[in-house]
Amino acid sequence: IMVTMPTEAAVDEQLIHDLLVNGMDCARINCAHDGPAEWSAMIRNLRRAQRTTGRSCRIMMDLAGPKLRTGPVTVGPDVLKYRPRRDVYGRVVEPARIWVSDDLILHPAPAAADGSLQVDDDWLAGLESGDTVKFRDTRDANRRLRVAAVTSEGCWLEGGKTAYLDNGVMLYHHCEGDRRVSGTFVSGIPAIENYLRLFSGDRLILTADAYPGEPAKYDGSGLVLAPARISCTLPEILEQVSAGESIWFDDGKIGGIIEKAETDSLQIKITHANAGGSKLRSDKGINLPDSSLELPALTRKDRADLEFVATHADIVALSFANTVEDVRSLKQALDQVGEGQPAIVLKIETMAGFRHLPDMLLEAMSSPACGVMIARGDLAVESGFERLAELQEEILWLCEAAHVPVIWATQVLENLAKTGAPTRAEITDAAMAHRSECVMLNKGPHIVETVRTLDN
Repeated sequence: IMVTMPTEAAVDEQLIHDLLVNGMDCARINCAHDGPAEWSAMIRNLRRAQRTTGRSCRIMMDLAGPKLRTGPVTVGPDVLKYRPRRDVYGRVVEPARIWVSDDLILHPAPAAADGSLQVDDDWLAGLESGDTVKFRDTRDANRRLRVAAVTSEGCWLEGGKTAYLDNGVMLYHHCEGDRRVSGTFVSGIPAIENYLRLFSGDRLILTADAYPGEPAKYDGSGLVLAPARISCTLPEILEQVSAGESIWFDDGKIGGIIEKAETDSLQIKITHANAGGSKLRSDKGINLPDSSLELPALTRKDRADLEFVATHADIVALSFANTVEDVRSLKQALDQVGEGQPAIVLKIETMAGFRHLPDMLLEAMSSPACGVMIARGDLAVESGFERLAELQEEILWLCEAAHVPVIWATQVLENLAKTGAPTRAEITDAAMAHRSECVMLNKGPHIVETVRTLDN
């Protein structure tokens, strides 16, 4: 059982301890997220948990690879909305909790909060439990908050009515039994993450420029003046794409056909989206299953990360392994970085990788140890969902013939990990995954229970 480490694993040693006790055999660190400081902390916590539990656990580190993603989108306004929890009769059963500090970077909310505000340190020092904070929100509505708790790093405010705040709103402190009033301006409210809402039939421009994406512009009668635009993280691929080819965004949630291809942009007609429109945000994956893309599997970032990986990991996973040359490049890079020689895992997530798998297996098998990951996320989008089960089966056959272990990955018991309740289909999938040598679980708030279920 392999488990993807969340960022919290860098600071929560108990989480790793619980994962080990319940059956985790391998910890996966995704180099596309966090950095060497967090990776080191995760590994230290894992080693301590191993000594405490007496259980052994391998470490696999995934190189990020040339993952094609959407660029940034124009941000929305700096607005915080909070609201209390109410019962079916509209009565408040739990007030909204707002964390207030003089420095949100040094003193972030120590627990789940409905919002965080940064204020003047002298004003903050004057707050005491039971005091009242009043303000007029962005709708000009009068609102009040009660000081629920004061700590050395900040304080908790509680409110029983919905409110909207932006940076610059004035908070007024009313002392209990005292007429004195002091005020402070609010800051630290981040901009709302924006998105493009796309419908079937819409046009979208995918550009090479670095400008933030923007939604479509309309005139007064609803006619489109300019289609939605968004950039991509690897603009060099635009020259390798042709009109008539398909394109997919966000793990296949949004799909389209390329109507016009230029060196610096693609004009796309959206053909697949939800009836009410689908949201396309920044940093979402882009797949071009019909295009022959020539991208090296090892990026500049991957080569830099290999210095850490080679000395700390038992296994290194090559993302988007497509050709024999990709495997050779990884082996050569490992030879260059020094003493560490982790085992190699080829992540099969494209049709090119599937077609070249026999040759890549032969190349990987010349190393001391190797394996294959069936990366079903991108592979499903690349091949079409209807073919995924067939490809998965053939990869299992090839690896069985080669005596190479397989990792069954992506969305295993995902509903259980995220919500605490599995679907019937994913229980069946998890049982079928026993045909592989290793099963990978992604992170989620119920991941310990998920490991226990899979182990059972």
